[in-house]
Amino acid sequence: MSCSRGFRSPYYLFARDQLPKLQQCGLPVACVADAIPHCAKDWALLTEEEKMAYNERAQKWKKKKSQKTKKEMPNLDHPAPGCLTTVVHRVTSFPDASAMSWKSDQAVVADIFYFLNIYSHGKLPSHCEQRFLPCEIGCVKYSLQDGIMADFHHFIDPEVPPRGFRYHCQTASDATHKIPISGFHLSRTCYPVVLRELLEFAQPDGGGWPRFFCRSDDRFRITWCLERMASVAGIESHLELLTVEDLVIKLYQKKYQKEPSKTWVCRELDAVLWDFSSNTRCKWHEENGILFCALASCKKIAYCISKSLAGVYGVPLTATHLPLQDCDSSGNRNINRVILDAGRFQKMKAESSQYDRYAVSPSQDQEHVPSSCDSPCDVKTSFYGASTTRGRGVTRLLENTCDLYKSFNN
Repeated sequence: MSCSRGFRSPYYLFARDQLPKLQQCGLPVACVADAIPHCAKDWALLTEEEKMAYNERAQKWKKKKSQKTKKEMPNLDHPAPGCLTTVVHRVTSFPDASAMSWKSDQAVVADIFYFLNIYSHGKLPSHCEQRFLPCEIGCVKYSLQDGIMADFHHFIDPEVPPRGFRYHCQTASDATHKIPISGFHLSRTCYPVVLRELLEFAQPDGGGWPRFFCRSDDRFRITWCLERMASVAGIESHLELLTVEDLVIKLYQKKYQKEPSKTWVCRELDAVLWDFSSNTRCKWHEENGILFCALASCKKIAYCISKSLAGVYGVPLTATHLPLQDCDSSGNRNINRVILDAGRFQKMKAESSQYDRYAVSPSQDQEHVPSSCDSPCDVKTSFYGASTTRGRGVTRLLENTCDLYKSFNN
């Protein structure tokens, strides 16, 4: 007959009254919970009037407790004082890219853009102060004239996940970038160093704050991470974060005086043509065959813009605009292998370095699948290779696609 924290039964009150008597008798009772088993016989000997008295005492205690709880509840019509509120980083509004303008096409070609992305160990619920745990940052310096001019990459030393969310954070990481929360063998950089080096990397020659661009779906996460790192580091940040989609629309509007569909722009930026190109991902993601990389996401934005807009503004494509084709000594294209299960691949890689069951070997006559898209940004082309062994469903799908294409050509 133990009582819950918010309720006192008549028997509990009776046992509390009997506690001093039981202690005088030499029984080992230190609290009401210890006295409850010894009071059963005495409770049974009470009359109905005596039990009713304890019942009234329990009802009075319950009423008093409910009034106290109601008094302590916050009034929703009047917000709590500032000292009682939890500090939560919230992004209320974003700058608009509509203010961007250029005087001439030459100004567009020479303008410098910074593409930024920050990966996190998952996304935490809105009631948590830490919505994200930044773990990787990538940024590239780009212009239509010179292509990718420089890149910036760091693994970030994350904060400790909130209690009860460690498994949630690690599971989200394993499903994407696979960066471990702890036990990572590569060096990580703390918040102040990351922000200082990012500003040094992106600081324009004429001073002022640079403009960064990111995908619209990543904008909230990146903005929150930047504000969080600046708050923890004690650095005042005025970084302006715009969307790549708006940038592409403005660049097309500048040339053709007409805006393309935003859906079409998003579809073009989602191209997977360069997912496994060399010198796109960071060294760790490249060696472990992991597709999700903050640096690679920034470089692929630059590749898509180069592919779609360099010809529009009369800029010839170079190795800095698009990745070099991976060719063997005979000049044939050598497509990188596609890792379908990076976690299992890393495990087998440690066990044996001579056998890799995840390799996709391309044949010479299956170099690429032509695209039927007539849009200005032809980035839908995909490269597929024929698998040497029967594997998972994705591998068989790639084989069937290549066989179907060959049958159409014949």
